[in-house]
Amino acid sequence: MIILSVDYGDKRTGVAVCDKLEMLASPVCVINEWNPEALAEKIVAVACEKKAEMIVVGLPKNMDGSKGFRAEACENLGELIKSKTEIPVSFWDERLTTVSAHRILSENNVRGKKRKNVVDAVAAEIILQDFIESRKYKS
Repeated sequence: MIILSVDYGDKRTGVAVCDKLEMLASPVCVINEWNPEALAEKIVAVACEKKAEMIVVGLPKNMDGSKGFRAEACENLGELIKSKTEIPVSFWDERLTTVSAHRILSENNVRGKKRKNVVDAVAAEIILQDFIESRKYKS
């Protein structure tokens, strides 16, 4: 199944997609949009372009597992996406994915403006890779 993932940010939102066999997640793009309504439309457009069969929105829970204001914003975005498409939308715990993305980019010597432009897509890739790995072990 082709799955699209979303790492929602205030200014930049990362998007990643996996192959039909759910083997490998890859970054797709970063959407620069602050308006949630317009952002949801752009995410749905990318999902349709990539022929996604599911959309996974990262849910940034607090370290104790509770939901804060940021998680609520992500849930609201997920609901907006659901209202604009028939594609099923799920949520995935994304604690520390942006930290992991920064670490990966540092290890690969990606710095400055270039890092700022790709870190959200890499975080979306990590969210999706974790999600597809969990599906393998659920079966």
